[in-house]
Amino acid sequence: MPKLHQIIERHWQQPNPVLSLLLWPLSRLFQTASGIRRRLYLAGRLKSEKLPVPVAVVGNIHAGGAGKTPVVSTLVKGLQARGIKAGIISRGYGRAGSGVYVLQPDSTAAEAGDEPLLLYRQTGAPVAVGSNRAEAGRALLAAHPDIQLIITDDGLQHYALQRDLEIAVFPAVDAGRSNLDLLPNGGLREPLSRLQTADAVVLSGGTGREDAAHLHENIFHSRLQAGKIYRFNQPNEYLDTGRLKHLRVAAVAGIAKPERFFNTLRGLDIVLAETRVLPDHAALSADDLPQADVVLITEKDAVKLSDGLWENVWVLPVCAIIEPDLAAFVAGRLKI
Repeated sequence: MPKLHQIIERHWQQPNPVLSLLLWPLSRLFQTASGIRRRLYLAGRLKSEKLPVPVAVVGNIHAGGAGKTPVVSTLVKGLQARGIKAGIISRGYGRAGSGVYVLQPDSTAAEAGDEPLLLYRQTGAPVAVGSNRAEAGRALLAAHPDIQLIITDDGLQHYALQRDLEIAVFPAVDAGRSNLDLLPNGGLREPLSRLQTADAVVLSGGTGREDAAHLHENIFHSRLQAGKIYRFNQPNEYLDTGRLKHLRVAAVAGIAKPERFFNTLRGLDIVLAETRVLPDHAALSADDLPQADVVLITEKDAVKLSDGLWENVWVLPVCAIIEPDLAAFVAGRLKI
C-alpha cells in the first residue's frame, strides 16, 4: 500500500480532484506565510547578512531534486576556466553534524553531506557547509581569503543571506504545465511568478527546444551527459559494457529521481537484472548492494561508500551541459 508522501507526490504530478479540494486551502495559507516572510526580509524587518564578496544563489522553487548540483558543478568549472576563484556553500543535508564545516581532502559524506563532497571532488573548489549559510560563507572566506565569488548550492529561500544574483533551476518537464501549485497541493515552495524575480532560469533535463519564454527572459538549458563508467576508486579503469550480456548487472540509487539513473543505464543498452532505490541522501553500505557481478551506482552515492576494495562496484559519472554559457552570464552580470 502506498505511503502518504507517495500519494501526495503522485498527486503533484497527476492532480487528484478530491485531494485538490482538500489541499488547496492549505496551499493558500502556505503561500501567504511564505510571501509575508520574503517581504519582511526584503523590507529589512528580518535580519539578513551581506558577505564581502558577491554571492550567487543556484536554487529552485520546487521541493525535491531539480538538478541543481550538476548545474553548480558546471558553473564553477566554467568560472574557473575564466580565471575566477569561486567557493561553494551548502546546507550539507544528510550529514551527521550541525555546525559549520569547511571541507578537507579527507572529508567524508558523514561530515560534509553527499552533494557538497561530490562538488568538492568534482571541482576542487573550496566548500563549506552549515545550516546558517552566512556563517558558512564567513568560515569559507576565513579559510580561503582569495575567493572572488561564492556560489550557494540551493538556498533560494534562505533570505537570511543576501545575494547579488539568483539562478533558478526549473525542470523542463514542468515548463508547459498550468496546474502547478504550492505545498501541499503541489510541489512548489514559491509561486511560479517567483521565477521572474530571479536573474536567470535554467531549464534542467530537457531537449533544449522547450518554449519557456513565459518563465523568464534569460533562459538557459541544461542536460545531463553521461561519461565513461569507471570502477569505484579507480577512475582510470573503464567498464567494457559489451561484456555485460552474460553477467548479472544491478543498479542502486539514493537520489531524488532514481528512475533517471536507471533509464540512463538502459539507454546505454545495459540490461538491469535488479534495481534498488534508497532514500535521497541515505547512507550507503555493503548491505545495501545487491548480489550481482556488476553493481552500478551514481557519483553522488559513490562518495558515501567507505574506501576499500569494491571490485564489482562501478560508477556512472554525469555532467551538465548548459547552453548558452552560464559562467559567462554570471561573470558579466557581476562584472568579475
